[in-house]
Amino acid sequence: MAQETEIGLGKKGRMAYSLDDISIVPSRRTRDPHDVDTTWQIDAYEFDMPILGAPMDSVVSPQTAIALGRLGSLGVLDLEGLWTRYEDPEPILRWLAQIPEDQATQYLQRVYAEPIKPELIKQRLHEIREAGVVVAGSLSPQTTQEYLTAVLEAGVDLFMIRGTAVSAEHVSSDHEPLNLKQLIYDLDVPVIVGGASDYTSALHLMRTGAAGVLVGFGGGATSMNSRTIGIDVPMATAISDIAEARRDYMDESGGRYVNIIADGGTGYSGNFVKALAMGADAVMLGAPLARAKEAPGHGIHWGAEARHATLPRGKRTNVGTAGTLEQILVGPSHRADGTQNFVGALRRAMASTGYVDLKSFQKCDVIVRPNA
Repeated sequence: MAQETEIGLGKKGRMAYSLDDISIVPSRRTRDPHDVDTTWQIDAYEFDMPILGAPMDSVVSPQTAIALGRLGSLGVLDLEGLWTRYEDPEPILRWLAQIPEDQATQYLQRVYAEPIKPELIKQRLHEIREAGVVVAGSLSPQTTQEYLTAVLEAGVDLFMIRGTAVSAEHVSSDHEPLNLKQLIYDLDVPVIVGGASDYTSALHLMRTGAAGVLVGFGGGATSMNSRTIGIDVPMATAISDIAEARRDYMDESGGRYVNIIADGGTGYSGNFVKALAMGADAVMLGAPLARAKEAPGHGIHWGAEARHATLPRGKRTNVGTAGTLEQILVGPSHRADGTQNFVGALRRAMASTGYVDLKSFQKCDVIVRPNA
C-alpha cells in the first residue's frame, strides 16, 4: 500500500524513492558472473548489453553511435542536435568545452537556434547505417511531424520520440498535437516514447503501440527541473510503478510486452544495476558515456533542457573523462568509483543474487536503506 505523508492540513504526498535510496539484497543462491546472460532484445533487434547511449550531443555523435553498436550497445542520435544543424559541429563542441560558465547557457541557445536541415538528418543516419550497426534516432514530439519523412527516407531501424514529459493526450489551443497512436500505427519501425514518470501516463503510452517506454523526467546530471519548475520524480519508484503498468497492460492486451527503459539518475554503475533490478529492461546512459575519451562533448555534458530558447532547465556540467567507451561499458576497470565496467557490475550483481537473465533479475529483493 502506498505510504502518504501529511505535508500540511491541505496536502498529502506519497512517499517515493530514488535509486540512491535502495539496495539490492544478495540471495541464498549465487552463480559465476560469466554464467549470466546480459543480452537485451527490443522488437527484432538484440544487443549484448541493456544499454542505450542517450540522444545528447555530448554523448552520441555518428561515430560514437557506430562505436556503441560495435560494442553490442545502441547509440541514439539526437536528430535535433548540432549534427543535423551544422556540417561540422566540432569547433562548436570544442568551444563549449572551454567557454566560461556564465556564458554557457546563452551560447547553447545561440548555436541551437540554427535551423535543422533534413539533408543532414539523412546524411548522419546514412553514416551509421553504412557501418553495419542498428540505426536509431530521436526527435521531440514538437518536431516529429516536421522531420519524420527525412528520418524514414534515411532508413532508421528504431525511432525514439523523447521529451521531458511525453503524454498520449497532449492538449494544445494553437496547433494540432501529435497523434502518437496514429503515428505508431502508420510506421513500419519500432517506436520508443517517453519520458513517463507514473503508472497512468505510461499505461496510456503503452496503448499507443509503442515498443518501449522511457521512464524519467528530464535526465539526471544536467537537469535543473526541480529548481526551475519544481518537478522531480524519484527513479526507483517511477520504474516500479511503470513496471506494474506493464504487467497490467500485458493482461489487457493479451500478452504484448513493452520494454521499459530507465532514462536518468543512473550516472554510476550501481544505480544502473538498481534500475534494472527495479524492473527496467534497459537503461539509457548519458553522463557515464559523456565521460568517455571518444565522447563528442570532450568531458562536458548537457541535455536538451539546457538549450531551450526561453526557459532553460538544464546546465552544462563538467563530468570529466573516466576511460574509453570500451572500458566504461565492459572494462577492464581500473577505478573503484562506479564509472567503469557497467556490464561487469551488472554481471556481478546478477551472480550475487542468483539470477541468470535480465527478466528474472527484475524479481530480485531490494531494501530501502534507512537514512539513505
